[in-house]
Amino acid sequence: MKEWWVQVGLLSVPLLAVYLHIPPPKLSPALLSWRSSGGYFNYKDQNIFYRDSTGAVGSSDVVVLLHGFPTSSYDWCKIWEGLTQRFHRVIALDFVGFGFSDKPRPHRYSIFEQASIVEGLVRHLGLRHQRINLLSHDYGDTVAQELLHRSLQPLMLWLLFFLSRPITRLLPCRSELFVSGSGQSSGPTRSLHRQSTGTCGRRCGPMTAISLFLFSILQYINQRKKHRDRWVGALMSTSVPLHLIYGPLDPVNPHPEFLQLYKKVLPMSTVSVLDDHISHYPQLEDPTGFLNAYLNFINSF
Repeated sequence: MKEWWVQVGLLSVPLLAVYLHIPPPKLSPALLSWRSSGGYFNYKDQNIFYRDSTGAVGSSDVVVLLHGFPTSSYDWCKIWEGLTQRFHRVIALDFVGFGFSDKPRPHRYSIFEQASIVEGLVRHLGLRHQRINLLSHDYGDTVAQELLHRSLQPLMLWLLFFLSRPITRLLPCRSELFVSGSGQSSGPTRSLHRQSTGTCGRRCGPMTAISLFLFSILQYINQRKKHRDRWVGALMSTSVPLHLIYGPLDPVNPHPEFLQLYKKVLPMSTVSVLDDHISHYPQLEDPTGFLNAYLNFINSF
């Protein structure tokens, strides 16, 4: 009798072949609408998707939204309208490798590049000399920390940040990965995985190409460890107002350890704690509570 793993392998081959030939799922009407209401700008030959909505009359305030892993700008869909009632401009982008933005292969994805793309979008929109409020989540928190580090330099003093959601992996710099089961961005996320074979796919096979793509994207975890002093130091050194909106059921940043550590490391930051059942995606799980917490912070200045 053959070893069990040989039998499993023989069974897996045809199943994998069938899976790889299944076309990507069609986008939902909501995602199609989200894409059609946005546009693209070019950053070093990469097409980057973004949305830019004009909102409150009489306000000059701008907010830029930075999404997490492994999703897209659609993470902000439930609070978008509420933000437009407070801000003159509400802007969000899909980081390169995510959502409707390009997914180059091979490519060395990095937090530094994503931060430069945000800067590029701000320049593209003519907002370089305007005060920017930044709202970030998960992966986007680290991009925000890099931007905050750069804002300490003379050329970046125009940036003003209001960070919301956990500034993850403070002390120690942990490597856990949590993928939301909400499915809010499952369309573009699954599409980016299924359509990411490219040249490598023809040379070394679709599954290998997908694995290499995901491995490249996930290097942000190692980058967090390597550059911990730079990014945590930026938070500790800044005089910019910081705010945390926290879901106590978050498995990435478990309660109460994370909250205690956050307050110890960043005692100058204010904090909003949502209801006990709110987890890692509070802007989707409790959009009203999240929006109220954020606007209360913004309106306190």
